[in-house]
Amino acid sequence: MTRPRATPAARTENTQNTETGPGLTDTDRSTDGAHGPEDTSQSATDGSATNQSAPDGAATTQGTTARSATDQSTQGPGDARPRTRHPTHHTAPTPSLADLRHQLTTHLDPAAHTWLDHALDEAAAHPGIHGPISVWELRLAEAGRRCGAAHADAARVLILDAARAGIDALTRVYFQGTADERRAVLHALPHLVSGPGALPLIEDALRTNDTRLLSAAVGPYAARHLSAHAWRHAVLKCLFTGVPVDHVADLPRRAAGDGELARMLGDYAAERTAAGRTVPEDLHRVLDLTESVTPAPVTDHPHGKES
Repeated sequence: MTRPRATPAARTENTQNTETGPGLTDTDRSTDGAHGPEDTSQSATDGSATNQSAPDGAATTQGTTARSATDQSTQGPGDARPRTRHPTHHTAPTPSLADLRHQLTTHLDPAAHTWLDHALDEAAAHPGIHGPISVWELRLAEAGRRCGAAHADAARVLILDAARAGIDALTRVYFQGTADERRAVLHALPHLVSGPGALPLIEDALRTNDTRLLSAAVGPYAARHLSAHAWRHAVLKCLFTGVPVDHVADLPRRAAGDGELARMLGDYAAERTAAGRTVPEDLHRVLDLTESVTPAPVTDHPHGKES
C-alpha cells in the first residue's frame, strides 16, 4: 500500500496496457504501479467526442475468416465506402472466485502458493478495516512481487474476498492504493458488491486515461449498474483510448436497439472522417450491435400473453 494521495482520476495521466482481467495472464506487465506505454489520448468529457482518439486502425479485424459478407446497402457513419458486417463477439465470462483460486493453485510456484495461503488466512482472521492500514492491505501491496505480474490481479481479488471487504474498505483501497490495487478493486466489485453503491469507483476510473483501469471499469459491475447515459459514454471512452470493446461486458445486450448510442457513434465517426482519420473497426462492430434488437420472450399463449 502507498500513502494516501489525490483522487486517481487526477493521477493517472500516463495510460497503461489494456488488461484482460484477473484469471488471464499478461506477461508484458511488471508488478506494481504504472508501467504501460504512454498514451497521449485525451479524456473525453461527458457528452463530447474529441479528435484525440485511439490509434488509427485499432482493433482491426484480421483475415477473411473474421469477416462476413459485405453489406452493400449500409454505409459506415462518416465513411462513403461499403461497410463490412462484423460477426458478433461475446466477451468471455467473468472468472468466478473458484476459477481464480484454481488458476493460482495450478500456476503459482510453491513459495508463492504458501505466501498466498498465509495472506488469505490473515485476511479471513482479521477482516474489514483496522486502524490506518489493515494487515490484508499490506498483502495487497506485496501481491505483485510475491505472485508475479501475471497472477497479481487474481491474488488481490481473492485477498479482498477473504477480508470481506465492503464498500468502505474497497473505497479506501481504491483511493489510497497503486494503479494495480485500484484495478484489482474494480475486478472484485462483481464478486463483493451486489448493489450500485460502488458506482463512484467505476465513474472515477472512467474519467482516467489509464487504459488498464478503463478495461477493468467496463466489466460486469458496470454492465449491471451504469445508467444508459453513463454506459454509452463508457463505450465511447473505450473507442477514444483504444481499449478493445471486447472488454465491455454484456455489450451485445446493452447495445441492442440503442438508437442514441448509434447517433453518438455516427457523430464520432463523422468527426474522425472530417479530420482525415480512419474510423476504428470496433466502432462499426458496436454500430452493428445497435441495429440488432433483442427478441421478445416466446410464449405459448395463442394471443401472445404469458400464462
